[in-house]
Amino acid sequence: MNLINVKNLYLGYDNKEVIKNLSFEINEGDFICVVGQNGAGKSTLIKGILGLIKPMKGKIIYNNLNKILIGYMPQETKVDKNFPASVYEIVLSGTLNKMGLRPFYNKEEKSRALAALKALKIENLKDKNFSELSGGQRQKVLLARSLAATSKLIILDEPSNNLDYNSKKELYEELIRLNKEKELTVIMITHDLDHNNLIGNKILSLSKEKYFFGTTKDFVSEVHHDKHN
Repeated sequence: MNLINVKNLYLGYDNKEVIKNLSFEINEGDFICVVGQNGAGKSTLIKGILGLIKPMKGKIIYNNLNKILIGYMPQETKVDKNFPASVYEIVLSGTLNKMGLRPFYNKEEKSRALAALKALKIENLKDKNFSELSGGQRQKVLLARSLAATSKLIILDEPSNNLDYNSKKELYEELIRLNKEKELTVIMITHDLDHNNLIGNKILSLSKEKYFFGTTKDFVSEVHHDKHN
């Protein structure tokens, strides 16, 4: 089932185009790795999909998906590590987009937060303070927060930044499991072009020269071919 269609999209700021004439689609169950150099438009594209900036031209069409119910996991550098809140409170805040004007969380939202903690096997961290956690634990909590927001699509902005090898491996294993077992659609920005870390089934490569959208296998073959020519 198609979730999002991006058609001839132009995005940018102050009339300056960053993304130019980009077309691709996101289907249910996809795991798309978004790659590209700094300045290629990765974060700009994510802001467009989340509805934080409007297209200059072209369209982002949402099918069977409400854009306010997309889960988003920001870069760790944009998160206050010393935020004085418990793990449970952080994860519960992922359901804020469902609340509308209600001032208090209801039973369903609390249940979603607990289910997200359980899905990532971090119920034991529930009452710990976020600031006390290791980098790998913090990333799992932020992932649980994005899960509490949605059962369809999560977007992750370079989630493995600042993680050691084992923490990164564990995080990637969780993402693959959620994608396969929960049929969760995943879009992940990554700066890591090692083909072992391109864990999605599809790649969207952004650059100022050309765009690539296709299978991971085809992308790896194309990169290998370009290196030897």
